[in-house]
Amino acid sequence: MLVNDFDYDLPNELIAQYPRDKREDSRLMVIDRKTDTISHRYFYEILDFLNPGDCLVLNNSKVLPARLFGIKEKTGAKVEVLLTKQKGVDEWETMVRPAKRLKPGDEVLFSKEPLLKAEVLNFSEGGTRILKFYYKGIFLEVLEQIGKMPLPPYIQRDSIDLDKDRYQTVYCKDEGSVAAPTAGLHFTKELLEKAEKKGIKLAYVTLHVGIGTFRPVKCENVEEHKMHFEEYILDEENAKTINEVKAKGGRIISVDTTATRTLESAVSADGTLKESRGETGIFIYPGYKFKVVDSMITNFHLPKSTLIMLVSAFYDREKVLNAYRIAVKERYRFFSYGDAMLII
Repeated sequence: MLVNDFDYDLPNELIAQYPRDKREDSRLMVIDRKTDTISHRYFYEILDFLNPGDCLVLNNSKVLPARLFGIKEKTGAKVEVLLTKQKGVDEWETMVRPAKRLKPGDEVLFSKEPLLKAEVLNFSEGGTRILKFYYKGIFLEVLEQIGKMPLPPYIQRDSIDLDKDRYQTVYCKDEGSVAAPTAGLHFTKELLEKAEKKGIKLAYVTLHVGIGTFRPVKCENVEEHKMHFEEYILDEENAKTINEVKAKGGRIISVDTTATRTLESAVSADGTLKESRGETGIFIYPGYKFKVVDSMITNFHLPKSTLIMLVSAFYDREKVLNAYRIAVKERYRFFSYGDAMLII
């Protein structure tokens, strides 16, 4: 199985650079796996395809304003830092640009008021750096004041105030991600309330999206790719909710590939979920047998990415690529701020 088997042609103008004016106004491609039919709807119509007794599983991770701009204290040279994963008390793994500019022992000043500075402790995996941060007050509050949202590289603009709201889900809770669980961006609080009134259960998991989301698959053979590990949490209450829905014959509908990966990482040998917390490097590609997820809400993903491989595992590689060709023809918007797909 080759990485090139998951390639497709995408015109640059279909890569969404901004969100739609309203979250729920995104377009929705609906794929029925039993009949192989495709219909074109809008996201505010998604409840038409969900039944009482089903369960939406949402990733409540919150995106950190993890992009920082600073200067080397000795030389004044400009430096850009992206926080990717917390490694210890005030220590973070980071991506830096330009990478050659920062070596162990260097100090970077990001802000004097509020104070935020860092010392480079060491090199890390894949050219990243371990930084120790110094500040006054509470780190996350300082970050909220001076950090920028870490928009993906295919969004070719600087982050603006709009992104602090729209690059977060309305149900985000626990800080820790460097990228949004983007399929959840289409939901509004009102839409979730309507879902509950219809008898649809809501369950929440946490998976903090890490550095791997920015990195391409570099090997030719799919099976040789190694995923980066990401922290996930499933508490007892939400595990119980999902198990009960499953036992009664309701469908488990994962919102985003991150929720899918969390559920498939946390499942026990007997097919049930238990309270769990840990790190997952699960890599889902065609041939994988899903144990929990029955339906999936997802965005349109990059060519040759692990995400389009996961979607292909859930449906069928050739049929997914055909759906993507139809989406291009129908002028759907792609990637983080793009439109959505429901596979039932």
